[in-house]
Amino acid sequence: MQLVIFEDAGYVNLLPLVYTRATFDLRCGWSDLLSKFERLFETTADTLFVRNAIAPALRERQSRPVNQTPSGDRQLWINGRLLLRKSFSPAANSAAWQGDTLQAAFINADIAARLTIETLLDNKRLKSALSDCRDLSLPDESVLIEYPWQLIHQNEKEIIRPFRPLEYARRTDAKIYEGAHIIDKKNPVPIGAGSIVKPGAVLDADNGPIYVGRNVTISPNVTITGPCYIGDNCLIQSGASIREGSSLGPYCKVGGEVEGCIFHGYSNKQHDGFLGHSYVGEWVNLGADTVTSDLKNTYGPVKVPINGRLIDSGEMFVGTVFGDHAKTGINTTLPTGCIIGFASNVFLSKHPNKFVPSFSWQTDEDIQTNDPKRALSVARKMAARRKRELSPVEESLFLSILEESGRHEVLMTSAELG
Repeated sequence: MQLVIFEDAGYVNLLPLVYTRATFDLRCGWSDLLSKFERLFETTADTLFVRNAIAPALRERQSRPVNQTPSGDRQLWINGRLLLRKSFSPAANSAAWQGDTLQAAFINADIAARLTIETLLDNKRLKSALSDCRDLSLPDESVLIEYPWQLIHQNEKEIIRPFRPLEYARRTDAKIYEGAHIIDKKNPVPIGAGSIVKPGAVLDADNGPIYVGRNVTISPNVTITGPCYIGDNCLIQSGASIREGSSLGPYCKVGGEVEGCIFHGYSNKQHDGFLGHSYVGEWVNLGADTVTSDLKNTYGPVKVPINGRLIDSGEMFVGTVFGDHAKTGINTTLPTGCIIGFASNVFLSKHPNKFVPSFSWQTDEDIQTNDPKRALSVARKMAARRKRELSPVEESLFLSILEESGRHEVLMTSAELG
């Protein structure tokens, strides 16, 4: 069986998180969605279908074929937004739909030849191309991710799911100082090689597992409460409180209080301040005492601005979605259900609007466009601090996002934002 993972038209509701990555590259729990598919079916994807705008970057980042249709007669196509928790054995030439959205299809080469990336990004054309497929039922608990907050609210379940036991079974290669406390009678607390847990740190797994990757430094007097995932090469600053339901991708530096959040990777929140039920993209820097609100005073469901529409999340807790390369100044306070766009800078003594467009430079005086070349210069410097260098392909993609965001992002009035 050949495995094909694809993007569809629903990617637009996951902006600004997917300007630089595919929907299946988004993190939930201890891995991205693509890794979950490959683990479930015990194979590497044969092909990835993505928007043409990000295809060159995806080819550069990994070795799987991109936008190339396989030739076999047993092809399993899975929507990259699908959070799938069990593998399944589908019948031939069958498809699973959620409304007009294709979740998965098991098809032969003749049917697969109809599925170009242009078709996949057009629900009507896709429905027509698969009109002769019978119905396919997916396993229970499968979730099609439509909005960013769904990743946040599924995160705790994904941390609890079975992890990589052989890789994390022992702590003998980690340095755990005397005076550090690891509470692991009810759930595991595996710690990767080269990691350090310093005196006064408490890792409390009574209510869920805690996974600590390789070369992580957990500073003195840190509290980490499970379920929680700390990725490779992270630094947890002294006194930090990393609470349940949080996942930190690689190379993050985190301090203060964090609850129910996802950090995609390479981002900084080094200082005090509360971050709750938020998704932080890559190369984000949050100034000291940046605070997010994730709960309304009415305890009602939070509404979030998505592409010019105010969407009722149906959730009581929704914080902020930070696009890649976003930055906040010191003492920034953010309202519930806030969206901060790609490469935006917010330096305000009051709440910004719930929607800050990509490439915004927002101060108390006004809001201007953050010059893309200037923003790219800053991005190069931040990457260099992690011993990374942006490739020409990545830089070209970065510079194209101002125009791309203009096609999707709609500035809303205060009345429209409620």
